[in-house]
Amino acid sequence: MTVSRMENPIERKLEWLKWLGIASFIVIGLVANYYYIQQPWPLRLLAGLLLLGVVLFIATQTARGKQFISFAYESRTELRKVVWPTRQETMQTTLVIAAMVIVLALMLWGIDGMLMWLIGWLTGQRG
Repeated sequence: MTVSRMENPIERKLEWLKWLGIASFIVIGLVANYYYIQQPWPLRLLAGLLLLGVVLFIATQTARGKQFISFAYESRTELRKVVWPTRQETMQTTLVIAAMVIVLALMLWGIDGMLMWLIGWLTGQRG
């Protein structure tokens, strides 16, 4: 079931209510953090993390949240299939790239020098 194809109007209203609750909790948290500014910051941080946990729990109960969790699990599965290079391969590749950067920098420096000489000669600024 996708988010845009929810057939049941009660499901749509419940989904809308969940997102409204999430937005409300976020606003309440921001206002409370401002209102209780005189409280120690570790206490406010703990309250904020608790509120974040509640918001994330509600978000995971929505259709979009369930899609995101499914995507995250599939991404993790695909990430496990990646063949990572060894340290030696990484070092060799890095050295080849560094050498190519130096070679290209020297080539561009030489071309720039020749063009500057040519432009100076054409304009009569070089004797």
